[in-house]
Amino acid sequence: MPFPEPTDDDTWVDEEAGPVVRPYALTSGRTRPAKGTFDLVSLVAATQPITALSPGRSPEQLAIVRMSQQRLSVAEIAAHLDLSINIVRVLLGDLLQAELITVHHAQPIDDLPYNDAIYEAMLDGLRAL
Repeated sequence: MPFPEPTDDDTWVDEEAGPVVRPYALTSGRTRPAKGTFDLVSLVAATQPITALSPGRSPEQLAIVRMSQQRLSVAEIAAHLDLSINIVRVLLGDLLQAELITVHHAQPIDDLPYNDAIYEAMLDGLRAL
């Protein structure tokens, strides 16, 4: 069965549609970062100003370095770029490999100091309610 011919309603004619690029094209088909692990709450910071970047970086990578002049989480970067987390992780892996960013991971709960006094104060507060 042949495909129906597109109608005028199916064709984008304005410039607002923008270029259509598949997400895998941004990562050259890769689905895993070349280096590093990136949780949603990991903080990303640029290691150098945007003007010091070498040519050959994608617009998305340049935007990441520009945004991360102040620390941002991986989730915030994905939201600002309107890209999936997996795509952003691959882009971040490339930037980390090129030493253009650093990643600061949140401290796991198991590593936090355990203090009974905090829990007792919390229970006292709940009982007072």
